[in-house]
Amino acid sequence: MDWLDAVHWDDAGLVPAIAQDAVSGDVLMVAWMNREALQQTASSGEAVYWSRSRGKLWHKGEESGHLQRVREVRLDCDGDVILLKVEQVGGIACHTGRVRCFFRRLEQGDWVETDPVLKDPTDIYKR
Repeated sequence: MDWLDAVHWDDAGLVPAIAQDAVSGDVLMVAWMNREALQQTASSGEAVYWSRSRGKLWHKGEESGHLQRVREVRLDCDGDVILLKVEQVGGIACHTGRVRCFFRRLEQGDWVETDPVLKDPTDIYKR
């Protein structure tokens, strides 16, 4: 059996992928992968995702330069979630210019932004 066949793809042929900082353990972001994205990630050593909004493969950092160098690829016990342990190049994983996408914390019924913007997104995405 091909290693990709062990993944339980959803009806759209996708699987959620969690990007985790390989050193700190912080969860940086969650994205989606199709079979080709996972295969390219494993072969290139850099994170490649499936962009549902654009309907195409998305090499993380292709526009921003904030690549994710993959140190480990793991599959959960049910075979339906991928975990990527990554080195986040440039220290910014979120398109908002923050370290991680999980920058809001629920406090007394309100979402409070806890992480600063490190770089203005208009400076990151010039296209």
